[in-house]
Order: sequence, then C-alpha cells, then structure tokens
Amino acid sequence: MAPISARLPRDAEEVSEKDAPVTILAPDHPVITVPNAITAADFDGWVEQRGSKFFTEWDEAYSALIETHDTGQDPQRGAFLTAEYGQGHYTYCALAFHRQLPYAVAGAYRLFANLLSL
Repeated sequence: MAPISARLPRDAEEVSEKDAPVTILAPDHPVITVPNAITAADFDGWVEQRGSKFFTEWDEAYSALIETHDTGQDPQRGAFLTAEYGQGHYTYCALAFHRQLPYAVAGAYRLFANLLSL
C-alpha cells in the first residue's frame, strides 16, 4: 500500500515493552529536529507498547528514523520511516500514538508535532 516499495508481512514485528530501548538513527533528520529536538528521553513514560506492524524490508529511498526492540528480540528499524515522494513525503509510522496521546505523554506529543510539521 506504500507508494515506495516496502514489505509488511502478516506476522510483522511489534515492540510491546513500554520501556524498550530506543535509538535515534537519523538525529539530523527534520522529523527528529523540527520543531522539537527529539531524543531517546522523549520515549520515557510511554504506556503499554512502542508500536506494532513494523516494516521488515524497504526501498533505499526510505530513511529509518529509530530502532527499538523487546528483550531478546532483534533490533527493529521498521517502525518509523520516511522518504521524499513527489513534492512531499511519505512517512510510515507504526508507533503507538493511539496509546500515548490519551495519556498526555509529552514526548509522543513532541514527536507527533514534528511528524505533522514535515
């Protein structure tokens, strides 16, 4: 369904541990820097899960923005990817904003604002 090739299998990965480590892979990317400078600390205090239905493969046009994983799981980089597309961007975000925003998780709001500003 993505306009740029990517694979989302039926058994796509998820990260269910709410305190799973997060590494910022593209610290200079606008989605990570504008208008808020996002750090791993913005993932502190998340509730229930990091996200689900992560891409497992994707075209090199995408930039993977974060990496996360549950205990004992291989690192997952398919949760939050973006690519230039036409005159704009296509961004795939499988992070659990639907869980964070109702609980007013500040880092989720900061990241969501960046996503909207792209």
